[in-house]
Amino acid sequence: MSQSERLVLATRYRLVSEIGQGANGTVWRGHDELLDRAVAIKELRLPEDLAEDDRVVFYRRTLREARAPAQLRTHSIVEVYDVVIEQGRPWIVMEMIEAPSLEQLIERSGPLPPDRVAHIGRALLDALNTAHKAGIVHRDLKPSNVLLDGDRVVLTDFGLAFSSGSVSLTKTGHFMGSPAYVAPEVAAGDKATPRSDLWSLGATLYAALEGRPPFERENVMATLSALANESTPAPQNAGALAPVITGLLEKNPTRRLSHARAVDRLERAMAGPRSGRRPPTPRYRLMVVIGLIGATVASCGIGATALIVGMMRESPGPSPTATSSSPAGTTTQAAAPPGVATSTLVVRARTDACKIFVSVPGDAITVLSDETLHQGDARQYGQPRLNAVIYDASACDVWVNGQQKPPGKPGERQNYALNKE
Repeated sequence: MSQSERLVLATRYRLVSEIGQGANGTVWRGHDELLDRAVAIKELRLPEDLAEDDRVVFYRRTLREARAPAQLRTHSIVEVYDVVIEQGRPWIVMEMIEAPSLEQLIERSGPLPPDRVAHIGRALLDALNTAHKAGIVHRDLKPSNVLLDGDRVVLTDFGLAFSSGSVSLTKTGHFMGSPAYVAPEVAAGDKATPRSDLWSLGATLYAALEGRPPFERENVMATLSALANESTPAPQNAGALAPVITGLLEKNPTRRLSHARAVDRLERAMAGPRSGRRPPTPRYRLMVVIGLIGATVASCGIGATALIVGMMRESPGPSPTATSSSPAGTTTQAAAPPGVATSTLVVRARTDACKIFVSVPGDAITVLSDETLHQGDARQYGQPRLNAVIYDASACDVWVNGQQKPPGKPGERQNYALNKE
């Protein structure tokens, strides 16, 4: 056992084993002995010949790396627990995520299918939106900083992140970031912005689809030259995601997709092509009316009893999702569709805005539904493990394990993680 592996930080964080090494240090599997839980510990090493001023900058950047995600409490951003100064260098204590990175998955399995890349992209857009609303730009979004824990997508490594209210810690003339994923304007010396993060997202999704980023070349200078001088190559495996990828990889940041437009295009791609909805076909029932015709048929001179057969338009009646009125202006719950009692999850559309994403978690996500339902449409699922996203909780009726969930507010997003095993 090495000396480091015997080290206990701040009398509570024990280093257990090394997970991996990078340019700036080592990531350790650790154990928080106070709370009895596994943690990940990032050890940041300072170069031996670092000047005192640069050492101060390094410490400040480390604290910023910890503070950035600590401000952003969301499912899609790694959680930071603590920062410790030990043996003259900083250590960042984070949640332990036992999962491969997107880079490792690409290296192991090659390009990913568009539906899985769409799911990854949607989660990263949520993570970036949370960061950008807090005034934080990541500046180093790339596949190695994206962890895939089942269907959870986690953005990590805010080492280059900065807040709009903080002083820049990057020295003039020093290139920071990963050349294959950096936005053209940042590579040219401009300040990073939320739109430069969106470029990096586009390059990351491109790499997931194609197996390599769009401008990667044999060395850093060749990569930067291609980024500055060559047109963005069209993705070959993107399918319906192509408009999202090309929009994010627009070199001019003013023409690049905004966050809202990227979300809209991505969700359109995830929903698939939709033809214009036909108006509901009127339903008819056969009405047989027997009447005595008190007339004489001229040709026969006889009275006749005739069958009058007609098609009468049936009143549509109440919607299957409508609530019935009761005294004092109260309402009753919608009648449950068949099969609710034996299903893990049932979703029925109250309106045409009922958009759902349902998947089975695992090493490879199985997408069961990614669609917008028409009013009255229902979907039933019996799998014991499910993850579901309802994008507008007011537009859908939801039953989980036979129990109806209360309707949410318009535009409210609901997430369900089901496990009956």
